[in-house]
Amino acid sequence: MISQKDKWKEKNKYYHQELEKFISFLVPNDVSVLKINYAESFDIDKKYDYIIASDLIGFSKDVQETLRRLHKISHSKSRIILTYHSYLWEPILKIAELTGQKIPQSFQNWLSTTDLENILYLSGFEVVKKGERILIPKYIPLVSTFANRYLSQLPILKHLCLTRYFVVRPWFEKVEKPSVSVIIAARNEKGNIEPAVKRIPQLGSHTEIIFVEGGSSDNTWEEIRRVQKEYPSRDIKAFVQSGNGKGDAVRKGFGEAKGDVLMILDADLTVKPEDLPKFYRAIVKGSGEFINGCRLIYPLEKESMRFLNILGNKFFSIIFSWLLGQRIKDTLCGTKVLWRKDYQKLIANRKYFGDFDPFGDFDLIFGAAKLNLKIIDLPIRYQERIYGSTNISRFSHGWLLLKMSFFAMRKIKFI
Repeated sequence: MISQKDKWKEKNKYYHQELEKFISFLVPNDVSVLKINYAESFDIDKKYDYIIASDLIGFSKDVQETLRRLHKISHSKSRIILTYHSYLWEPILKIAELTGQKIPQSFQNWLSTTDLENILYLSGFEVVKKGERILIPKYIPLVSTFANRYLSQLPILKHLCLTRYFVVRPWFEKVEKPSVSVIIAARNEKGNIEPAVKRIPQLGSHTEIIFVEGGSSDNTWEEIRRVQKEYPSRDIKAFVQSGNGKGDAVRKGFGEAKGDVLMILDADLTVKPEDLPKFYRAIVKGSGEFINGCRLIYPLEKESMRFLNILGNKFFSIIFSWLLGQRIKDTLCGTKVLWRKDYQKLIANRKYFGDFDPFGDFDLIFGAAKLNLKIIDLPIRYQERIYGSTNISRFSHGWLLLKMSFFAMRKIKFI
């Protein structure tokens, strides 16, 4: 005989399947996972990479105490996925209970997004990303799938979704002084090699500088080798990339790096090497796990960025902030910083996106978002290039970026 509870589960089967499918997308492979329902009652010694707490917050008697218990079973790289029902759905859910379409439950804690963010902050957690899912929780052929995958992500309709989710990370005090690898992809940058070495400060316990040369016509490789001998006190390594494009060069440099923290510095020095300590402090302090330089805060120097480039950057800023569920204002700034151990995880998950990015920026940004890393924009002053000319083509590369945006919609947003 089928119980009433099983009947309710069957009636809500579609909703639970859709929610499970989305949560599975948020969780990478090869991580330890714990699913919980009642945090006040469990007592676990083990620490988990991912903790999934569906509808836990809404029925918790003491939300802050619940989050404190979650903190105890988390480590510095843990992610907690929280889901709860939107307050707008309370009347509909109560009607569903009265008509036997949903299991009867006690009243929820109807927390606004701001309320929950405040409690998370007080409990030692920080929001990595947040969003809404499931516009139609009942199965209607063709309609439900289209609405839940596409319409639910539109700015106007997303607030009508039944389920809201947060991916959060715990805060822990950091006292380490990790080593650093600064990767410089250099093509036709002969005049910037020595200034880069002279201006890059010593960071952490040790700093290595890795040049990756990419088929230059101005003797950049010879200059790198000269500077390497000229400055024996600096740990300078030099390689020639086997493929093409900045993305290939960055991957080569990251593959050879030995530092705990990986930094990309553009060889044109339009981002000042003297600003690298800001990036170092941000990642070591734990302000973020993927620190992205942002050139669009301070006034730009004359000729440092053309007007159409500025418009393009602002356009893609809006698109990618929406795609990633995290604010990112400058997608194309070359200076990006992350932990090497996180990059190793990014490599393991790279097959999800494939080898599609000649720049290297979006391979890292998409990978960081898929791993639920905390992405932080760090404002920098963008300088005019002193030597050489840009390798960026506004229109052909702009078209490529647009295609990558549509690619990301399919792989990240409309899932």
